Amino acid sequence: MARLHVMQRSEAQAVMDSLHEALGRRLAVSSLAPCPVEFTAAYVNMCATQSCGKCTPCRVGLRALSDLLNDVLENRADEHTLDLIERTARTIYLSADCAIGYEAGDMALTAIRGFRDDFEHHVQKHACGFTQSQLVPCVSGCPAGVDIPGYISLVEARRYTDAVRLIRKDNPLPLVCGYVCEHPCEMNCRRGMVDDPMNIRGLKRYAVDHMETDYRPNMAEKTGKRVAVVGGGPAGLSCAYYLSVMGHDVTIYEARHKLGGMLRYGIPNYRLPHERLDAEIQWILDCGIQVKCDTKVEDLAALRKDYDSVYLAIGAHLDRKLGLPGEDSVGVLSAVEMLRALGDEVRPDFSHERVCVIGGGNVAMDVARSAIRLGAKKVTIVYRRRVADMTAQDEEIAGAKAEGCELLELHAPIAIESQDGYVTGLRVQRQIIGGLSRGRFAPREADAPEEVIPCERVVVAIGQAIESGPFEEQGVPCKRGRIDVGEDSAVPGMEGVFSGGDCQSGPATVIRAVNAGKVAAGNIDNYLGFNHQVMLDVDLPPVQFKGKTSCARCEMTLREAEDRKRDFDLIENGLTEEEAHQEASRCLRCDHFGFGAFRGGRIEQW
Repeated sequence: MARLHVMQRSEAQAVMDSLHEALGRRLAVSSLAPCPVEFTAAYVNMCATQSCGKCTPCRVGLRALSDLLNDVLENRADEHTLDLIERTARTIYLSADCAIGYEAGDMALTAIRGFRDDFEHHVQKHACGFTQSQLVPCVSGCPAGVDIPGYISLVEARRYTDAVRLIRKDNPLPLVCGYVCEHPCEMNCRRGMVDDPMNIRGLKRYAVDHMETDYRPNMAEKTGKRVAVVGGGPAGLSCAYYLSVMGHDVTIYEARHKLGGMLRYGIPNYRLPHERLDAEIQWILDCGIQVKCDTKVEDLAALRKDYDSVYLAIGAHLDRKLGLPGEDSVGVLSAVEMLRALGDEVRPDFSHERVCVIGGGNVAMDVARSAIRLGAKKVTIVYRRRVADMTAQDEEIAGAKAEGCELLELHAPIAIESQDGYVTGLRVQRQIIGGLSRGRFAPREADAPEEVIPCERVVVAIGQAIESGPFEEQGVPCKRGRIDVGEDSAVPGMEGVFSGGDCQSGPATVIRAVNAGKVAAGNIDNYLGFNHQVMLDVDLPPVQFKGKTSCARCEMTLREAEDRKRDFDLIENGLTEEEAHQEASRCLRCDHFGFGAFRGGRIEQW
């Protein structure tokens, strides 16, 4: 008999691996609004099945905790039960011997403390203490509430203009979002339980790129009301569009030469071609919107006298400083400064220069990849955390690496070296990763000597700030550098003045800015004494249950790295006709079948 055996993957292990994989997919696309009590009970039960049974807190404690949570769900609990759940979870967390026990205890403890009201509602009312979302997950995940299953069905039916019409009911910038949206909707797509989430952004872009004909929106009768929109970025454009559709006279005041805000001055041409952006903006302006570019609003009170309402959407166009020694040296740029120049079609010459980019977000990737295109000899992205902790999207990081950018993780900048006032290098301190801090693993200084990275250019990409000071001086309430308004976008103490977008939320995504403009438009319309409805004016194809057959996701491709890094032309190839229709056919049409459907029908107006 053999003394040892080669380890082989058994049939049972293969089945278990597939079950684990399916569970992971389900967790990845879980509902945006599950019942906290049910979710906690399910998690504790799952952890209990993994217990090795060697320690009492895990073997006995998790079963006891599971029984207590089931008592809450089965209406057998009282206030004493909730206290007992908290004590039991805390005991398991403090005394379990391995992560199976103490992580389960920690999560249960977090849930009972963070959702105490929901637990109490179960005890007192024998029901969930919140209203679950009536929208399917992809629509719930879209900040603008776009009818995603609806426009995907129109793409499948080859009705591309109608698909764009449907998108513009909630988002007037379908082209922009088809090219650069971070697509949070895809994170919760139920198709991910079957194989891969839908390529929602790719289908949106395909619809915009293949419209059969142009069209104009249905315009309400003129109201005679005048609204000023300060800022021509995505929030300002969205608000102006919907107000114009509602019949109001709108004028956009923009401080820079052209409209677009960070769409133009923060996103390079290779991701969002300026000619396509100009075409989308012009389509919106053709709804009767007036524009005053190169006009910085400095007297809000005077503007308010001339208009019935004012919407502030000034964006986040100031750079943030590191406060490092040598930061005023020649050769130090901010990401905002660099991308603004590119937005104005001014391309600095980085030929034969070594460039260090400080930061780990999408903006850092944008400036690093732009530096390559501007002729830089070498580009190094310096980040004090790990690459895994970067806030940039995975595809942006991969794109930067493919184009020749070097990623130097766990190195914190401490000074900018210079000679005769010109940058000669970036002094850094090696870091070691530590524990969680504000949701991310925080680095600390490693026991290693300082290093100097030779370079002639340093670009600081650590975030943007809002130029709120001038408005704060005029009475606009601000908090931590942002305009402080409520969920209705109304500025407290300033009747008829509203605000939204990055200046209110801080630097965020395009689709969140679109949502801010949409919300403000509806509330400004009400403030002006109207209740105009933006309607669904497209007949949708009948729903057919389909999609159970496994079929992988069609991805958009990129131009060859060696080719694309030499110019600022668009790098991403759209889906082909065959890919688009196969992808659209994968939609499970959750808007009609299964839990979380549009109860009572679609959202046909807002």
